[in-house]
Amino acid sequence: MSRITESTMPFQDGQTWYRITEPDHPVAGALPLVVLHGGPGMAHDYVRNLEAFADETGRTVVHHDQFGCGRSSHRPDAPADLWQPQLFVDEYLALVAHLGLGEHHVLGQSWGGMLGAEIAVRRPGGIASLSICNSPASMQLWVDGAAELRAQLPADVQAALIRHEDAGTVEDPEYVAATQVFYERHVCRVVPMPADFVASEEQMEAEPTVYHTMNGPNEFHVIGSLRDWSVIDRLHRVDVPTFVVAGEHDEATPATWQPFVEQIPDARHHVFPGASHCTHLEQPEEFRRVVGAFLADDDAQPTG
Repeated sequence: MSRITESTMPFQDGQTWYRITEPDHPVAGALPLVVLHGGPGMAHDYVRNLEAFADETGRTVVHHDQFGCGRSSHRPDAPADLWQPQLFVDEYLALVAHLGLGEHHVLGQSWGGMLGAEIAVRRPGGIASLSICNSPASMQLWVDGAAELRAQLPADVQAALIRHEDAGTVEDPEYVAATQVFYERHVCRVVPMPADFVASEEQMEAEPTVYHTMNGPNEFHVIGSLRDWSVIDRLHRVDVPTFVVAGEHDEATPATWQPFVEQIPDARHHVFPGASHCTHLEQPEEFRRVVGAFLADDDAQPTG
């Protein structure tokens, strides 16, 4: 069995919590993997099962709860302009330095993949590869994709969503129930939702500052500070091997992630049939097999 260590490091005026999973049988040349969770503000729980990479591939796996959520320091009274991508880029850089990781892989899921791209375009060094999982290259593409998927929902569900969004009553039980229809089609097709996903969601709902400020009330009604975010015009700066993955029914529709494939030199991609946004929860073994093969290709390779 792998060995798990949990601790914190100083960050901003508080702490960032992290979790390290070390394999009992390390594989020579298998570089550490840093996992970036989504949301923003959804905590790491729903991607915790990626710790299985430790025993399966003989590499150390690092998770953390990003500042403002989960087990890290919360700042519900902070000014809205604190919650910018640069904050989380700085946190990643501080974590890598704190742990003395050296060369490592980065895997980001959803917002984590957006953050991974934000990190990679800055060329900080030390990154052996980047896996962008279920992520858009711009929020406008994300919103456009969500509109297409919403148009395929039952008419009464669409009507409930529109009615409550227009009225500003997005906490109404009818609206919440309508969003669940979308979630079960395009976010996680495992019913009931896996316990780890529920844990992340409950933490976010208990203190939603980061998610609501940067994103909005849910996955497809984006009215937060990320509304105009895009990394498309900077993707040519990514100079590490990149793997882009998504699910067939993903809320990250093909149009949202295609710029990663087109703009990042030699980027590879893979679509998981039958899966949606939380591919790693819906098809965990296949996800780790496919992504693990990519990581192995770039283990112990010199960075650019």
